Amino acid sequence: MIISRTPFRISLFGGGTDYPTWVRRHGGAVFGLAIDKYCYLNVRSLPPFFEHKYRIAYSRIELAKSIGEIEHPAVRAVFSEMKAHSGLEVHHDADLPARSGLGSSSSFTVGLLNALYAQRGEMASKRQLASEAIRIEQTVIGENVGCQDQIWAAYGGLNRIDFHTDGGFAVTPLIINPERREELLSSMLLVFTGLSRIASEVAGEKIENLDRRERQLQGIRAMVDEGVSLLSNEREPTFRLGELMHEAWQLKRQLANGVSNPTVDEIYAEARAAGATGGKLLGAGGGGFMLFFVKPELRRRLIERLNRLITVKFGIDYGGSKIIVYEPMFEVGAD
Repeated sequence: MIISRTPFRISLFGGGTDYPTWVRRHGGAVFGLAIDKYCYLNVRSLPPFFEHKYRIAYSRIELAKSIGEIEHPAVRAVFSEMKAHSGLEVHHDADLPARSGLGSSSSFTVGLLNALYAQRGEMASKRQLASEAIRIEQTVIGENVGCQDQIWAAYGGLNRIDFHTDGGFAVTPLIINPERREELLSSMLLVFTGLSRIASEVAGEKIENLDRRERQLQGIRAMVDEGVSLLSNEREPTFRLGELMHEAWQLKRQLANGVSNPTVDEIYAEARAAGATGGKLLGAGGGGFMLFFVKPELRRRLIERLNRLITVKFGIDYGGSKIIVYEPMFEVGAD
């Protein structure tokens, strides 16, 4: 039995500049963090006593006799790319709901790759996991996804990530002292809107609009530099990141019609009225989690104003995708 644990992420600034069509022409950058909420994947060899060869348990249960019969796109693609021809069972659990803007799909892909590498006795590097997940999601599955989610899932951390026009990337950890880290965390509030969406569908419209939204995307990219500079300056209170995020949210809303909706707009207006300095809908848009920045002394008032919504307390994950149980099954043949 192999169990991988892979973090979700919160993207603070730069989202949209990590789509491959934009990166190939302009490069890109994002700034954000992996959080201590996880996707867990339990992978084990399936004994040869069943009609099916693969069993995949997530929000539903699939029984398949071949890889091609598997309906879950990431499982089918990873099994095919990893040549997982022996019987396998995969069981998925998660701390937070899928389709919620926290990069859960990429955490799943990275975690499954990590588990399958471990099962065949290999320790994949973080760069290998991230690069393979990006290739599988963008090229093999053909999803409308960027490049940041896979990297945070693999690396963890509070990072700036730069994307190069040649397809490469650089991960730069942001070093802050424990007091500054606690100030940052106490200035953020994560709430669940109760809405779910297919990120690839929202992202598809954004990708179609990239050529017509160059001004907005250049502005979003510039805010990565400003956000990193602000957090690195201990004389600046961390809640001021919300003021910058408010500007970024106005730009992001212009990237596609599906980024926001009346429910999201209402929540955002309520949060601002309760003292939030700014915020955003996480992920491609349309639903899921929202993040707000607020002065720590006004945090309780903001929670009370949004008390109909679920709030989630979180910390920073610095380890990225890990194998937390490694008990490989060795087959012993009869004499």
